Amino acid sequence: MQRPWRNNDPMHSCIKKTLLLFLVLAVFGFSHDSADGYVLQGPHVLDLMIRRLGTAKTLFVSQKLVLHDNDLQKNPVELQETVRYLFPEKFRSDLRSEQSQRIHVVSSGESLTVIDGKVVYNYEMNFDLYKDIFLYRPRILLQKRLLFLGVDVSVSSLGRFQNRLAYVVGSEYPDESVSQVWIDKDTFQPFRWRMRSNTGQNADNALEVRYSKWRQVNKIWYPGHIEFFQNDILVREMIIDDIAVNVSFSDDFFDIARLRSMFPSIDSEVEKPQDSEAMTDVQKVIEDFKKSFE
Repeated sequence: MQRPWRNNDPMHSCIKKTLLLFLVLAVFGFSHDSADGYVLQGPHVLDLMIRRLGTAKTLFVSQKLVLHDNDLQKNPVELQETVRYLFPEKFRSDLRSEQSQRIHVVSSGESLTVIDGKVVYNYEMNFDLYKDIFLYRPRILLQKRLLFLGVDVSVSSLGRFQNRLAYVVGSEYPDESVSQVWIDKDTFQPFRWRMRSNTGQNADNALEVRYSKWRQVNKIWYPGHIEFFQNDILVREMIIDDIAVNVSFSDDFFDIARLRSMFPSIDSEVEKPQDSEAMTDVQKVIEDFKKSFE
């Protein structure tokens, strides 16, 4: 009986082992590169997001601000607001009711808020930060701003929220204990921003901003609906009525020194409260507006 032929050549055996080793390394390397290839680095994601949002010199937005009082179970209060963007670092919000007016201005790192003709504070509350994701251009300015606000831009991952796949800048999904910005994987439009305190603020006081119903005006993308949640409870929302691109604004709109000279301060020194007190102060401001409707 004839035996099966076997090749006992040492050289042939060595070649087989080498080919097997290359095959294993190739498979491992392909799997590793494929997994990492889908997770873009945070700065790159922000760059693509800014490109998607488009560029302009100025932006004017007319919107309705709806304030929800879930504790007292009162009807929502609606206020009319206009906001102006002068890219890359200037912003102004004018909020009005029948009896009250609030002016909030940001200009090159400074900010000021005037309520009913008096300067009440010279810092930004968390509710005022929603616009930063649109305001600061180019990417390096936005990156510095997010880092200042506690978003670690060097960290990015893939996550899923409400069946929507996104790049999570600032966190390793599904960790929500840190500040993070969610950017749609397909459209590169931001749709979720979780703001956490750097000083141990608990989860119940974390503020989450959600952007939706995007619309395009003259190659600029802007959300038609912005919602604010605390502990998964809707506390306020912005419903955008109108958007205008490249409208001319007077420099006086953003002149903080001029506003300080026009309006007196409530206190001789207006200082920013501790993070644990910030939300309480915001609610006081909201209550002041609500009283004008009672």
